[in-house]
Amino acid sequence: MFNITKLIPRGAFREPMIRKRGHNYYKGTRVGSTGSHTKHGQYIIDQSKVRKYVVPDLEGFELTPYVSHRTPRIWQTCKAEDFLKSA
Repeated sequence: MFNITKLIPRGAFREPMIRKRGHNYYKGTRVGSTGSHTKHGQYIIDQSKVRKYVVPDLEGFELTPYVSHRTPRIWQTCKAEDFLKSA
């Protein structure tokens, strides 16, 4: 009855809008700004917008963040019965 391709305007895509499509299309990275631009071309950082990471006190912590390349590999096989026994 109706041909859908004739109803789409010329040059339009039926695909999601991504950065590789469209002229001057910038999707962004959802990062947000940390300040504002002045009329003189400078950038003023607003300290209330800067992310602050809270790190716990790791004094006396036994684990290290890196694993040595000399650590032996441990291969373990698990079956469905192993999970069913624990449940």
